[in-house]
Amino acid sequence: MTIPFLDLQKINAQYADEIKEAVNRVIDSGWYILGKELEAFEHEFANYCGTKFCIGVANGLDALILILRAYNFPAMSEIIVPANTYIASILSISANNLKPILVEPNINTYNIDPDLIESKITEKTKAIMIVHLYGRVVEMDKILLLAKKYNLKVIEDSAQAHGAIYKGKRTGNLGDASGFSFYPGKNLGCLGDGGAITTNDAELAESLKALRNYGSQVKYENLYKGVNSRLDEVQASVLRVKLKYLDKENKKRREIAKYYLENIHNNKIILPQISDPESHVWHLFTIRTKEREQLQKFLLDKGIQTIIHYPIPPHKQGAYKEINNLSLPITEQIHKEILSLPISPVISMNDINRVIESLNS
Repeated sequence: MTIPFLDLQKINAQYADEIKEAVNRVIDSGWYILGKELEAFEHEFANYCGTKFCIGVANGLDALILILRAYNFPAMSEIIVPANTYIASILSISANNLKPILVEPNINTYNIDPDLIESKITEKTKAIMIVHLYGRVVEMDKILLLAKKYNLKVIEDSAQAHGAIYKGKRTGNLGDASGFSFYPGKNLGCLGDGGAITTNDAELAESLKALRNYGSQVKYENLYKGVNSRLDEVQASVLRVKLKYLDKENKKRREIAKYYLENIHNNKIILPQISDPESHVWHLFTIRTKEREQLQKFLLDKGIQTIIHYPIPPHKQGAYKEINNLSLPITEQIHKEILSLPISPVISMNDINRVIESLNS
């Protein structure tokens, strides 16, 4: 029997009756865009994150693009961003005719290294975009102090870290604004594409509500050059169901991660490090090894599916030929060695032990 990396069917089957009831409620309402389900989800998710506002959008990339657009930074302003991230973080910057300034990660956390940021700040820097990669919260204190010192915005990419906590506050409420993805495989995932922005800034929230809806606050009156990027009623209704179980599912992920950390013993494998359990929701459980391809094939031969997140760093992608010559050795090392193991709220203990036994052998 194959152990899948992530069994979405099994995850959603837990709540199938509630999800079907929610979707039928939308169908019967006859209202499918910008309706009561979205309004209710926005209220519930804002409360969950501890923010005043939530704005539902079409996907996580749009969430980041629209945050930057709403701030209306001058063309080619610089946005500091981690070099070790999924390309979406960087795409959101270049999509707004802004310049990404890549900063290396800390090799132990895989997140942006706060100690390397200040040297990258210039008079053109307008914001620091941080990414809570793999579900682990970035060390925020130093970043917030830098932002205050240089009058910079702090934008969170929280696409992988729904519910993670830093010193009593959840992701989405640690900076000026945050973008979330609800792609089906996320800790909080819908049944298609979806995203949201959280913020405590009332003026920003109003701009974002217009920008996602063709730049319009009143129908057929367009204040801004907006886009069509709205979280639809069906996906909002599904997310309302699944949000109720997010903390329970994150708790299960933490328990699995703890078990992996305590029981994987192989001196060729580097395990993730964690100090505060609440600061990680384990969207991904990532190991590193210099023999990644051999290990991945070995596990696959034993019926265990793994995924590489991500094989090519953004600065080496064809989309960014202009920065292909950058040397970012820590990022490049991570992308050569990283491998994600199966972890989900529905994986069985038998399967977890099979993964561990295979790794240890």
